[in-house]
Amino acid sequence: MARPRKGGRRVTILTYHAVDPIWTGALSVHPARFTEQIAWIAANRRVVALEELLNRVPSGVSRSLVALTFDDGFGSVIEHAVPILSRFNLPFTVFLIGKMYDGSGASVDWVDAPPEHALRTLDADEVRELQRHGVRFGSHGYAHANLATLGYDGALSDLVRSREVLNNLLHEDVTTLAYPRGRHDQDVRRAAAAAGFGRAFGLAVAASVRGAHALPRVGVYPADTGTSLRVKTKPLYGRLRASATYPWLRRRIEGVRPSGPPS
Repeated sequence: MARPRKGGRRVTILTYHAVDPIWTGALSVHPARFTEQIAWIAANRRVVALEELLNRVPSGVSRSLVALTFDDGFGSVIEHAVPILSRFNLPFTVFLIGKMYDGSGASVDWVDAPPEHALRTLDADEVRELQRHGVRFGSHGYAHANLATLGYDGALSDLVRSREVLNNLLHEDVTTLAYPRGRHDQDVRRAAAAAGFGRAFGLAVAASVRGAHALPRVGVYPADTGTSLRVKTKPLYGRLRASATYPWLRRRIEGVRPSGPPS
């Protein structure tokens, strides 16, 4: 796998969840703040499709390229994020949860602190509409389980099922995976490869385990501004975020608030 030049690395894969004017949780960015964030990103970074970034920079880090991703496939993506992204003509990828598309009638049950209003995910017609307009899709697991608690066989079963459901939905081969909550270990990474995913993404990923099935991303949250986005897309942030000192440092900076929400 190609390595970027020393000193030229910068976190490039940014992760959102919901863009919702009502939900005030950590996983949801208000459309007005989202507009500000996207405007800064578009003005200061070159945004490309996730596949293009990885084809050009297999390690998932680059001096200037940025890819935008959304986890969970919330309905607010098409309701509120797409109009803003279209205004800036920016590509993006959405990672979908398999059980929402297999006809089982599953509900959104994985959010730790849900809002008072019911959350929904993109329905099949909306997914296909976005697909027709060039949006790319990957898997976020079948049941949004913490795969690292399932063992190799359990993780493999979840991921194979997820890929089968999404392949049927999209009528194309789904080969990218965002680990639910960003959690993965050696067994999970082996299961991802065995399930047919060519690339898989965590959040903070130590340099010692980085590879095609342990690519780093960084979350974007409601409090992020141009200043914090500039920090989050610099080499030091990626190294610091994956270090053992990061939770302690964040608590020192932000008081007793715990580290950022899981993806």
